[in-house]
Amino acid sequence: MPEKFTPMVERGNTVLVVDGGGRGAALVDKYSQSPHVARVLAVPGNDLMKVGALKPVETFPSLKTVSVPEIIQLCRDEQVDLVDVAQDNAVEAGLVDRLQAEGVSVVGPTRMAGEIEWNKAWAREFGQRHDLPQPHFKICQTTEEGLQYLNSQPDQSWFIKASGLAEGKGALPAKNKQEAVARVRELARFGKAGEVFLIEKWLQNSEGGVPEEFSTFVFVDGENYKLAGSAQDHKRVYDRDEGENTGGMGCSSPPLVLTAELMKVIEKKILAVTINGLNLESRSYKGVLYLGGIVVGGVPHVVEFNARWGDPEAEVILPGLVNDLFEISVGIIERKLGNMDIRTDGMARVVVAGTSRGYPGDYSIVRGKRIYGLEEVSKIKGVKLYGAGVKVEDKKYYANGGRLFYIVGEGKTVIEARSKAYEAMSRVNIDGNNLHYRTDIGWRDVERLRIG
Repeated sequence: MPEKFTPMVERGNTVLVVDGGGRGAALVDKYSQSPHVARVLAVPGNDLMKVGALKPVETFPSLKTVSVPEIIQLCRDEQVDLVDVAQDNAVEAGLVDRLQAEGVSVVGPTRMAGEIEWNKAWAREFGQRHDLPQPHFKICQTTEEGLQYLNSQPDQSWFIKASGLAEGKGALPAKNKQEAVARVRELARFGKAGEVFLIEKWLQNSEGGVPEEFSTFVFVDGENYKLAGSAQDHKRVYDRDEGENTGGMGCSSPPLVLTAELMKVIEKKILAVTINGLNLESRSYKGVLYLGGIVVGGVPHVVEFNARWGDPEAEVILPGLVNDLFEISVGIIERKLGNMDIRTDGMARVVVAGTSRGYPGDYSIVRGKRIYGLEEVSKIKGVKLYGAGVKVEDKKYYANGGRLFYIVGEGKTVIEARSKAYEAMSRVNIDGNNLHYRTDIGWRDVERLRIG
């Protein structure tokens, strides 16, 4: 076994990011800004990561995030100093555990710690054991069990959730019992991830109005945690939260629903309890922990936990991080996070996802079509462009996935940030009018500011 190596911040380092989408692109961009980093590798990465990069970037599209033996060999061949495991299925595959066993410095949770994401049934039972505020739930092992449970309940709204990883699309809303029955039968499309599932009560405000969701991120070194930032995701495919769930159509940061008072409650009643609970259950957590929450009647509740950065939340939080991300990662690995002061630039940011028409369903007709305007967007001041499903050939851009790219606008307010993002998005199109994006990202906070 190789000797344990701790990255040295005073020399040029090679960093490997395990991710291929917009989140990975934001991480590659942030690591490349560090004076301690000489080059960045990405598995599998995407073509836009290399465009305009501050440091040399190399991608490995033939590898998958769960190609564990190949990633270990890559670390040896390329003399990788630090690995950032940012993808959920890589955590479930035990990549962090294997890298640690090989003596590679890695930031990210072990498989057992990461079960808080990849096994939602376990996560709900964990929440129950530690008195976390969360919706009433029922864990079901078979379709028949789920249907019997629904038949025993009054007609109300539910969420039907695959317990396993489903690319962020495994939470199916149902406004009544009839829809819930159909949703339970629909879980088969998620394969193994949907074999065990949850039926959860749809949390609603008793006084009326739609509860607001939020995402809060913390750096955790096993003992200490530091707030990294918060955002408000927009998961439904169409404006005003209509249509199917997606991996995320855009988000705004910071979300105005999270007042200073609410953040104190979130830290005390959820984050500290969760991190301590994982330690008590011998699942010490090191990496980025994502709380997906919802405010119901003024009280924050747990919707889910993720064992990594969110996508597209990473795209609006990481650009505002003043600290050197490489130094933070070293602090996590060496359990020195408690000595660090995490700072942000205080700017508002809005990210809009550009997707292939048809996403999250069948978008195969869009694959291979030419994308125009991205070159122009990448040069606009106050705007960042992150790639995902874009293929670059001869300096031309082509659609190669569902979520294709992300445009981030920044400003002093969410109104200014959103204006920049949409002005930039207006310059992009795909052959055959095949670009889709939501036109209302950040609408709740925009309305707050305009009314106020």
